[in-house]
Amino acid sequence: MKKAKINSATRTALFFILIMGIVSLLSDMTHEGAKSIYGDFLRLNGASYFSISLISGLGEFLGSSLIFVTGYIASRTKKYWLMTFIGYAINMLAIPALALVMPGGYLWAGALIIAERIGKAIRKPAKNTMVSFVSHKMGVGKSFAMLEVLDQIGAFLGPVMLTGVLLLSKNEDTLTNYRLSFLFLLIPAILCLIFLFIARIKYPKPEDYETAEEVKSEEQLAGKNKQVFIIYIVASLLSAIAFLDFPLISAYISDQGYLSAEYLPLAYAFAMLIDAIGAFVFGLLFDRFGIRLLPYVSLLGVLLTPLIFLTHSLGSVAAGVAIWGLIMGANESVLKAAVATIVPKARRAWGYGLFEGLYGIAWFAGSVLIGLLIEKSIIWMVIFCVVVSLLATVFYFLSSYIDSGKKLTKEKNSH
Repeated sequence: MKKAKINSATRTALFFILIMGIVSLLSDMTHEGAKSIYGDFLRLNGASYFSISLISGLGEFLGSSLIFVTGYIASRTKKYWLMTFIGYAINMLAIPALALVMPGGYLWAGALIIAERIGKAIRKPAKNTMVSFVSHKMGVGKSFAMLEVLDQIGAFLGPVMLTGVLLLSKNEDTLTNYRLSFLFLLIPAILCLIFLFIARIKYPKPEDYETAEEVKSEEQLAGKNKQVFIIYIVASLLSAIAFLDFPLISAYISDQGYLSAEYLPLAYAFAMLIDAIGAFVFGLLFDRFGIRLLPYVSLLGVLLTPLIFLTHSLGSVAAGVAIWGLIMGANESVLKAAVATIVPKARRAWGYGLFEGLYGIAWFAGSVLIGLLIEKSIIWMVIFCVVVSLLATVFYFLSSYIDSGKKLTKEKNSH
């Protein structure tokens, strides 16, 4: 009887993860499809490299820093579904609105891109918190890995579909074709909101799926891992500072003539495919190894900017884009899973808000610095990113070392 109950709870968790995964899939088809052409769209509308980097960085900054507020509100009000709905509505509808931007209107385009990220800030802590409530039934790393894989399938399909739209478009004006692409993305955007409504009807209170025993165990873990988590945050912030915005990468790829406008979304689709693979692998490994994986991911980041900006070959750029995808996959699965295992249930929405808010500030600061440096010298930009990535690796190793020491002490005490 007990086994049947456990299996039933696991199935419930699985179905919830799957339906929220479909929501994420459709969401990523929309906003990641759009992101694959953001850089060139802004460039053709008159934006400089610095402007592209600034808009991308400001969007990520607001999309994460506002989570300080939205995470706190979600934690206090427990209105998880309401905030998720509001966030997704803004998130999804801002993108088709880009079809209304006229030539030269990169500031209007930038405003809509930033609005889309604000929608993400509203819904993200509430959504992640609901997922965390059921994740213990299947394994935290596995649950977030499944969600991220579905997420990245959408992120892969979105750019691929836009490639088809651009190839089939008969207009000679690239900007007109881009506007048609944004309008096409209204289809997955509406489907995303429909599936979200279905999830709300079927699972009105996901918080009820986390048991008292799981909460108690989780709170004990949180008390022991505060020092590790603080160092882990420092490492993650350094990693965010050195991480490139993909619109900057896509603009550079287009400007250097590696890919024509019609095939540019495929570069992002490739990155998202690697992201999905990385998320699945790292998510499964997290349940066994925890944050000890992160130093090695950070070492990959050291290679990112040299491969893309210094090698001057399509093969090396492709390798750099693959590394970008692997890092994104690790971040999206492991970072969320870490918060779910460290922060107690009652304050988890706030925990997501705090961590991702700090992460967004670091990302924005890095985007501004990278944008300024690349305008002056690509070499100095690459040096900056490599040095900061190496520093992040040191802190990841430190957090891993302390974490291993605590676990060894715990094992000795148990004997």
